[in-house]
Amino acid sequence: MQETRFAFGPFVLDPGAGTLLRNDDPVAVGYRGVKLLAALVGRPGEILAKAELMDAAWPGTAVEEGNLTVQIAQLRKLLGPAVDGGEWISTVPRVGYRFTGTIERLGGVTRKPLPLPNKPSIAVLPFVNLSNDPEQDSFADGMTEDLITDLSRSGGLFVIARNSVFAYKGRAMDVRAIAEDLGVRYLLEGSVRRAADRVRINAQLVDAHPGEHLWAERFDRNLEDIFAVQDEVTAKIVEALLGRLRTPPPRNRPKSLEAYDLCVRARKLIDDSPQTAREAHLMLTRALSLDPDYAEAYRWLAMNHWMGWVHWGEPVQPARSVALELARKAVAIDPNDAGCRWVLANLLAYERSFAEADAEFAKAIELDPNEADTWATLSDIAVLAGRVEEGLEHIRKAFRLNPYPASWYYLTLGQAQYAARDYEAAVETLRKDETYRTSSRRFLAASLAQLGRLDEARAEVDLFLVANPHFTTGFWVTTEPFRDAATLAHFVDGFHKAGLPD
Repeated sequence: MQETRFAFGPFVLDPGAGTLLRNDDPVAVGYRGVKLLAALVGRPGEILAKAELMDAAWPGTAVEEGNLTVQIAQLRKLLGPAVDGGEWISTVPRVGYRFTGTIERLGGVTRKPLPLPNKPSIAVLPFVNLSNDPEQDSFADGMTEDLITDLSRSGGLFVIARNSVFAYKGRAMDVRAIAEDLGVRYLLEGSVRRAADRVRINAQLVDAHPGEHLWAERFDRNLEDIFAVQDEVTAKIVEALLGRLRTPPPRNRPKSLEAYDLCVRARKLIDDSPQTAREAHLMLTRALSLDPDYAEAYRWLAMNHWMGWVHWGEPVQPARSVALELARKAVAIDPNDAGCRWVLANLLAYERSFAEADAEFAKAIELDPNEADTWATLSDIAVLAGRVEEGLEHIRKAFRLNPYPASWYYLTLGQAQYAARDYEAAVETLRKDETYRTSSRRFLAASLAQLGRLDEARAEVDLFLVANPHFTTGFWVTTEPFRDAATLAHFVDGFHKAGLPD
């Protein structure tokens, strides 16, 4: 995918990277400012209503109009006067704002085509919801995600992770273009229609290189047979691509479809914000009340508790011990689920049970070598152990399996680049729109400080502390699973230079 950049006067705005340059020098504009400016310059001369701008900068969040006023004022101050002496952004009283400058659209940086892996490679595109009820979107998404999980457990295949395929949801693109973008040979497309207690599934396997259909089938079943259908589709695809059936160990399946729906919705909300995380917590708790033996729900609830004390500033106890208990229960229920294994491995590392954590990571990779989240999490743990090059290798592998990942992949990559003392690369990574959030700003600030860009570093610290007012470097050190003293000292040095509290 290619993102457009915008040039106006001495400025170049790159929304994809989350950067604004003035005469090639970076301007310390915040995440919300980039979003607002991108919305305005994307439609120069047009009046954008206040509600539209607030939705661009605070998507899915209800905010006071005063927040928009403050952000616009800050943008005007950063941009200064326009070429003609006026303002770049004009106010339309009681309506909204308009960008008045002349815009030149520049080509983005096009990613190099990804080479095909040395084994059959496939991406499962989001299944289309053909039901009359838009609420069934989550059911179709769950079908997609489960097929990805089932296929990825076959060691003979290379399977793209779910975050990346959902980048194409609702987009009309040629299958060849998608396959080239993701670096795969095969695509699985499909649709789901759910009505009452029946479900109809259409699926087709496409060889994207010649654009030929290799296999297609329709399934009309009772809703209670949905997981049997998933197993059947997976078996047929593996047989088509590998020439023979390879049956991985059985997975734990939910007994309640309502619990399944709740889990599908909850796992999308866990790492967005403290507010959505609390919503996910309620959904997962409800799912487990409906199905007390649902391993995946325990797994995500464990992550929910872990993120609370690591990323959202919630009390360490009892969240820390509860998370570990939930993760152990998930693995006990379904020892063949790689996702449950890597979650337990991560929590064990935070408990400094490193030998047990390493064993769980190894088991997770054995069960599912295509689980990108395993490789990304292992990167974090390896870097803090002082194995920086190994950590970089792991996160690169995660990105290959998941080219359009969740925001925390960029945080993990930026942290690894900082540890490798590649500060320029870390700044570029951590200023990307995908990760320019509170939990990554501390590493961005440290990287800027190591480059001697102290004013920018302190601006990032101020933004970080707004959302994390109780953060201290000392507490962070006690919670992170460091195994290498030199790596620890390097991070602390960057935090101190940036001005983060001791």
